[in-house]
Amino acid sequence: MKIVSIKNVTFGGNTLGLIAGPCVIESRSHSLKMANAIQEISQKVGIPFIFKTSFDKANRSTFSSYRGPGLDEGLSILSDVKNQTGLPILTDIHEESQANSVADVVDVLQIPAFLCRQTDILVAAAKTGKPVNVKKGQYLSPWDMKNVVQKLEISGCKTILLTDRGTQFGYNNLVADMRAIPIMQELNHPVIFDATHSAQLPGGGTTTGGMRDMIPTLAKSAVAAGCDGIFMEVHDNVLEAKSDASTQWPLDKLESLLLELKAIKEAIT
Repeated sequence: MKIVSIKNVTFGGNTLGLIAGPCVIESRSHSLKMANAIQEISQKVGIPFIFKTSFDKANRSTFSSYRGPGLDEGLSILSDVKNQTGLPILTDIHEESQANSVADVVDVLQIPAFLCRQTDILVAAAKTGKPVNVKKGQYLSPWDMKNVVQKLEISGCKTILLTDRGTQFGYNNLVADMRAIPIMQELNHPVIFDATHSAQLPGGGTTTGGMRDMIPTLAKSAVAAGCDGIFMEVHDNVLEAKSDASTQWPLDKLESLLLELKAIKEAIT
């Protein structure tokens, strides 16, 4: 399997990469605060990370839900975070027209799970030349990601990450099938486990619910199953988070969880 390095963050081999940050950009000051705080923790624990946050959440449950600052302001904020912290940056795109402008700022383009089969957005992301992280659709089996990978590879993408974020199980529920990790690794690209979105209970009302207390169990299980990295949305005040409040991981509990994940990774390598 390929080993992917993005600046100082490696996915694959004997290391464990981390992608972490708040679900959505809430403000410039909050993004900088979170980036600096997570960076301090990651350095202390010894797990380098890519900072993640979104300029737009295009698939919110209701029309009135907070979506973020939008493309222009969002990229300005992400640029500031990158310049002031030196961290690699990941953010998602929702339309093919966003690919080039986002690629000018960030280090990794992310394709949301609902869009992972959309050929045009995959092609546009691949053609930027930037690494692409694709979330496996909740509606797809892990082996169906072969077709997604082929679309990226045919379009010239050299650096691909695949992320599992649970699979739809009936109405308003997800199941994290740890078999998905080795199955997708057979596609020869690193596999990341999204420990926070996998704890969601989607739909069922005006906001998406979730089981925050299950996040450590899911994350530890995924590392034990051999994943190459962990994706976590992290917030300093989860109850007041403007998006995914039920499944963001509290900043003050991040260090202890990362230490557990690191110990598991070291035990299996």
